[in-house]
Amino acid sequence: MGESRKAETASRARARTATGAPGAPRAIGAAERRARLGVRHRLAGGARAGSVEEVAESLVALHGTDPASVFLAVGARLAGTDGPVADVERALYQDRSLVRMHGMRHTVFVLPAALAPAVQASTTDPAAVRERASLLQHLASGSDYDAAWLAETERLVLAELAVRGEATGAELGAAVPALRSTYVYGKGTRQEGVQSVASRVLRVLGMEGRIVRGRPQGGWTSSRFRWTRPTGPRPGESPAAGRAELIGRWLRACGPATEADLKWWTGWKVTDVRAALAAVGAVTVALDEGAGFVLPDDLDPVDPGSAGAGPWAALLPALDPTAMGWQARDWYLDPEYRAALYDRSGNIGPTVWWDGRIVGGWAQRPDGEIVTRLLADVGAAAGRAVDAEAERLAGWIGDVRVTPRFRTPLERESSG
Repeated sequence: MGESRKAETASRARARTATGAPGAPRAIGAAERRARLGVRHRLAGGARAGSVEEVAESLVALHGTDPASVFLAVGARLAGTDGPVADVERALYQDRSLVRMHGMRHTVFVLPAALAPAVQASTTDPAAVRERASLLQHLASGSDYDAAWLAETERLVLAELAVRGEATGAELGAAVPALRSTYVYGKGTRQEGVQSVASRVLRVLGMEGRIVRGRPQGGWTSSRFRWTRPTGPRPGESPAAGRAELIGRWLRACGPATEADLKWWTGWKVTDVRAALAAVGAVTVALDEGAGFVLPDDLDPVDPGSAGAGPWAALLPALDPTAMGWQARDWYLDPEYRAALYDRSGNIGPTVWWDGRIVGGWAQRPDGEIVTRLLADVGAAAGRAVDAEAERLAGWIGDVRVTPRFRTPLERESSG
């Protein structure tokens, strides 16, 4: 057996057997997992946060593909009724305590600035290498442009941003004509078509951390972002150290979880997941789905009826990090509800939660009304709590209309 194979086997064994005590691993049932979720994800009434930074730290990363989802996810977890808009915009565009960047599973996330180096090293850098190689391959097969042309185009874009401070993609295209160039995608295939290089070039520069998304055009639901230069270089970190830091933070927020959950959420190879589990001293526990993992200091039982753990109601947005946090979701989602709450690509829509379970969905009608639809009989008290959350949400959304980027059957039907 080679040395690398031996190291892999040893790290896997440490992660799986570090129970901290002889005998069988401690069992953590679904009820306890739901209690952990309510408190750690700032959803239980007594656990709600005082700032957007507290929410982001508690969740590790918020899905940023749909910009409105970030604001809605924070709003569901903040104490009070004023809403999150000013707080999120301050954190993203003034203090820069949060950053929007490509991360796990090639998805855009909003996460604490302090975590950005770990995500960049562990996840975004490898994806950026693949993205640049793919762009060069497509340019070579569908145009006369090469690596030298791409490097010069990128230099011009960065120089333009240095002068402007910030600019939209359209503004950069007007100032840098090369950015408006096109190439033939999928030449000789059924997918053949002419595409602009602009989005691909900006995507690569963004993934490499050489440009960042700034304030959008329009309001907080807009996805038309301006681009700007980063305030400074991100501190370097080794890929292995970055993976260990990210796994440690994720287990603190979302543990216990299975190896499959971790592989799915990170998008890493299973060998990288196992090495990161070993690096943080992950402890094996028994879940309904099989073996799971927690941090070594996170074995104390959590009482499902403890203060702040429930019962609680929440209206979470499409792509919410809690709803999308695990690959195996039966412990908080009845499989019968999946067809109504997910689109065909597996993106979850707006959901209604009661005491750690998804019990329905919600939508906003054209007149602004927030409507909920319960798929489970949760009783009158739960119904009143859900109505109160809908009223709180409507209060801070005001005149803004929110349509999820990925529409789901229940959301479409309820929105009218």
